[in-house]
Amino acid sequence: MSLDTSQPLKLARQYKLQWEKVQDAWVLLYPEGMVKLTGSAGEILTRIDGERSAQDIIANLQAAFPGADLHQDVIDFLEHAHDKGWITPV
Repeated sequence: MSLDTSQPLKLARQYKLQWEKVQDAWVLLYPEGMVKLTGSAGEILTRIDGERSAQDIIANLQAAFPGADLHQDVIDFLEHAHDKGWITPV
């Protein structure tokens, strides 16, 4: 699916993003289990707050990691997360 990069994004209602010290990683908790996230996935999902769009998230990450070409990787991950039902447009 093609994500509207200007629309704010939020976590789907059944998911909760949480730092797991034991896992040393961000995880997505849901009623049936847990998804352990990679470092980059955690960086992206921590910026999803119901107010920021994909464009906003990319700009924020570019500021945090200057010199990195993140645009397509972030879009690809957000589309994957949307397809999995982890995130939804507001």
